[in-house]
Amino acid sequence: MGDPSLRPDRIPRHVAVIMDGNGRWAQQRGRSRIEGHREGLEAVRAIVRAAGDFGVEVLTLYAFSLENWNRPQAEVTELMRLLDHYLEVELEEVMRNDIEVRVVGRLDRVPLGVRKRLEEAIERTRGGRAMKLVFALSYGGRAEIVDAARKLLRDAELGKVDPERLDEKTFAAYLYDPELPDPDLLIRTGAECRVSNFLLWQIAYSEIYVTETMWPDFREANLRDALIDYQSRERRFGLTSEQVRDGRESG
Repeated sequence: MGDPSLRPDRIPRHVAVIMDGNGRWAQQRGRSRIEGHREGLEAVRAIVRAAGDFGVEVLTLYAFSLENWNRPQAEVTELMRLLDHYLEVELEEVMRNDIEVRVVGRLDRVPLGVRKRLEEAIERTRGGRAMKLVFALSYGGRAEIVDAARKLLRDAELGKVDPERLDEKTFAAYLYDPELPDPDLLIRTGAECRVSNFLLWQIAYSEIYVTETMWPDFREANLRDALIDYQSRERRFGLTSEQVRDGRESG
């Protein structure tokens, strides 16, 4: 994009977003929560385009949590309809922009029509090289870890895994999409300071950026602000500042 305020060599490879605030945005305006979700869809469109323009390689959006199934049925139905609508309307542009669609979560609870739409999007965008767009759908971080442990235990019973040799790398291979790099930056809109059961394994060393901006109002300029803030930070991964600096100098 040629933005002079951003360093191309320090763009986070993977940005994950907790898209919070749709309901509160609507309530502040005397509108229904469903209208807030509809406006939030416009933010999804804008941020997918902006992330690609900025050079982000992976964008993961927390579209629907496992806990969200407990919301009023009308709201759940509308959220599923909006996802289906997005995939139908935006798929051609996603393909033109060489974006690969992926999804993580317990999809068995997702309505069949939406699952078919997702499968179509995944198949038609497979191999897209510009950016990976990942929807965390019917997703929970603890559930992902439990599901990974369950698969690992099955393989251990079959003799495919030696429990004594189990390490973090081996365990991570059983996560929903082990090919994805861990998020460098986690953005949460709507001012709440919590991770809400999102990518619990993967965000161990992610930089966290919280903004008061509600998701329906989040646009390219807001994403730029988050990236600028990210670039101002020193990522140490448990090391000291001196060790990080010495490593850069020797590299």
